[in-house]
Order: sequence, then C-alpha cells, then structure tokens
Amino acid sequence: MDASNRRKIVASADHRSTLASLCGAVYIAMFAIGVQAEELAVFKLVARDGAFDPAKLDVPAGKRFKIEISNEGKGPMEFESRDLKQEKVLAAGAKSSVVINGLKPGTYVFFDEYHLEAPKGQIVAK
Repeated sequence: MDASNRRKIVASADHRSTLASLCGAVYIAMFAIGVQAEELAVFKLVARDGAFDPAKLDVPAGKRFKIEISNEGKGPMEFESRDLKQEKVLAAGAKSSVVINGLKPGTYVFFDEYHLEAPKGQIVAK
C-alpha cells in the first residue's frame, strides 16, 4: 500500500472517530435536556381579582420550578415579584407560566400589581 492510500485510510478513520464523538456528545446533551425537563416541578396558582390561591407556595430551594398562573378574575391581572424579578400580565380567563431558577432558602413576595390593596402571596424556598 502506498503512502497516499495510507493517508486516505487514516483520514477516513479520523473522520469516523470524530463523527462518533460528535454523535455521542449530541446524545448526552439530549439526555441531559430530557432529564432536566422531567425534574422541573410545577406549581399551580389561581388569581381572582387580586387574591391568589394558594397564597403561599412551598418550593424546594436550589431547584428550578415552574408556576402555572390562571386568571379567573373579572379583569386583567399582573403577577409581579420584585424579589424574583418576574412579572406576567394576564387578561381575564388567560393562563400562562413563569419559570424560576433555583432559589436560596427564604421567603419571596409576589402580588397582583393591578390590585395593590389585595394581600400579597409568598413563595417559601426550603
């Protein structure tokens, strides 16, 4: 076998090795994304003209989670938390969600900015 053919065989083997490594990395990334999505805890929150049900959410500290918000009130509402740097406006009858990154242990306040006189809600990370 001459040197030219040897170089072609080595290059072909290197290409297959690189392709196999790339496919492996893609598989691992897809698995990690799937696992992460499965671990996302979901908490439901209903807003009714400034009042939230439940008024307190207990969440695990250090883990991402999702809050699904539904507005069952007569008018628009705005889920707002300055502590969490989150806000979401929903029309009457609308549903939406916010994803919160892992929180340090503590209490985080949220409220309906359209109904400031209503009691505030709490997210307690433990």
